[in-house]
Amino acid sequence: MEYKASVNKLTQPLVKHLIDNADKLRVNVEVLANGCTIIDAGIKVPGGLEAGRIIAEICLGGMGTVSINHSSYTNNWPLSVTVHTGNPVLGCLGSQYAGWSLSHEKYYALGSGPARAMATKLRDGVQEPVEELYKELDYLDKADSTVLVIENDAFPPLAIVEKIAAACHIDPSKLTIIVTPTSSLAGGVQVVARVLEVAMHKAHALHFPLENIIDGSGSAPICPPHPNFVKAMGRTNDAILFAGLVHLFVKGSDEAAEKLAKELPSSTSKDYGRPFAEIFKQYDYDFFKIDAMLFSPASVIVTAVDSGKSFRAGQLDNTLLDQSFGA
Repeated sequence: MEYKASVNKLTQPLVKHLIDNADKLRVNVEVLANGCTIIDAGIKVPGGLEAGRIIAEICLGGMGTVSINHSSYTNNWPLSVTVHTGNPVLGCLGSQYAGWSLSHEKYYALGSGPARAMATKLRDGVQEPVEELYKELDYLDKADSTVLVIENDAFPPLAIVEKIAAACHIDPSKLTIIVTPTSSLAGGVQVVARVLEVAMHKAHALHFPLENIIDGSGSAPICPPHPNFVKAMGRTNDAILFAGLVHLFVKGSDEAAEKLAKELPSSTSKDYGRPFAEIFKQYDYDFFKIDAMLFSPASVIVTAVDSGKSFRAGQLDNTLLDQSFGA
């Protein structure tokens, strides 16, 4: 796969817009002593849906568009987020996916966004990507500044900030970190806006050739926030698991497209059938015990562009969605 676009350069205008309109978007901007810019999108300030929409586009590396609209495709939750990217591999997996594990003492978070594509570490005397995924994507980015999005209800310690800057080979003054708590409105939007990304991640796990996925879109209802972290996280996941709708456009045979459609929906997982918060509790709050195949949209359409045929699988579950969202 060959990529010429820089996800970091593409997101710079979006980051600037977020900073320039901080008061309007109800986010707070703070510059640390080392020069790093921290954007609070819901910890000490309200944040909001529009801030979450912009942050979702930042997560996508500027490779896609995110919109908020009303839709009647669920029974009781008309407010929806819609995502589209003409480069779903780079936009979703190469940027949006929360694949950078960051920890220091008791602080732990997953990083998503363009900075992931710049992060390297020294291994056997050679600089290699921090995440193995980038070897498969054959992509590393270079830019004079970068941004990372962290889904957490606490600001990262200075050691994490320095680690991110060092891995990206930039001065901390060229780094922006956006923090979005899951329980906030902005945090909820930017997580639900991963509806297409989870489909891409599952397609990758199913060993579908990534180079054959050429376009894609997805939508899911925006969940009501909840002050409890586990319930808030459960609702963001359930929005996708029970009501996420994804349409992928792929090259290759009809057989491969049909097989992908049948295997993608969340209902194919052995853990499907209850709100995510209940499943999480059952497994003692250990993500790694949950069936990885659960994390996918409820309903999918896969169009084989070579033949023009489309294959549909899965379905929305309004009952489980209502149960999760507290109707």
